[in-house]
Amino acid sequence: MTTAVLSEQRRNGRLLRNIGFTALPLVIVLWSLTDLTLGRELVTWLPYLGSGFMMNVIISLCAMTLGTTVGAVFGILELVPFKLVRYPIVAYVQVFRNAPHLVLIFATTYIFPFEIVVAGNYLPFPDWLKAVIGLAIPASAYVAEITRGAVLSIPTTQWEAAKGLGFSRGQALRWIILPQCLRRSLPPWMNILASITMGTSLASLVGVHELLHAATDASTSVRRLDFTIIAYIVVMAAFFTLCYPIARLTLHALLPDRPPDPTPRAAFQDGLRI
Repeated sequence: MTTAVLSEQRRNGRLLRNIGFTALPLVIVLWSLTDLTLGRELVTWLPYLGSGFMMNVIISLCAMTLGTTVGAVFGILELVPFKLVRYPIVAYVQVFRNAPHLVLIFATTYIFPFEIVVAGNYLPFPDWLKAVIGLAIPASAYVAEITRGAVLSIPTTQWEAAKGLGFSRGQALRWIILPQCLRRSLPPWMNILASITMGTSLASLVGVHELLHAATDASTSVRRLDFTIIAYIVVMAAFFTLCYPIARLTLHALLPDRPPDPTPRAAFQDGLRI
């Protein structure tokens, strides 16, 4: 495959991406212009929808932060030689990696109390925080497997070299092995981030004020079919705007920038970058 062909494919890919980014906003604008009252209603409700969307972002970031922290620790514990430590972690990973997100969100909503007592004071335990925990559980299970696989992918010669340099096993893991695991773990971790981000819409089913819940409130208040349709198009456009860059960054992490290579394998990978 020649360089000219690859350049043409890249241009076509950029054109398709630009169409994807402009199509949904263009549909929203044109539809609003066909009926000015519809446009005014949409503009009126946009701040409310934006506040719900910010809750989606907060839930996804908190869930991934908690899930990544717990998952990285669990992934390392899956490799310890002690069965009493390893087996419960493996069971946790296998169970919650295959559990539906919606079930976990409902479970955390009703398992955790609505209030907690701290030093005699009653503090609310909000539903959005329960949704964070419900999404962090499967995220931690996936991150644990990613961490375990990344550590096992490092050649044993790295461990032997670290031992020859006088590093303990813990020091070798911290200073030599884990830094190499970071780049290998990044693409699948970003896939989990996109999945958890889209899963935040499930929090609306337990009463969390997020984007989908806000769109439902707006639709119920306006009571117009055309507004309902355009409100959910806005929801779709918002999630696309948030998740598509994650997908592109994942692809760039898988295929880092490098000079063009005319070999068939490199040409195939260059095609994937489009």
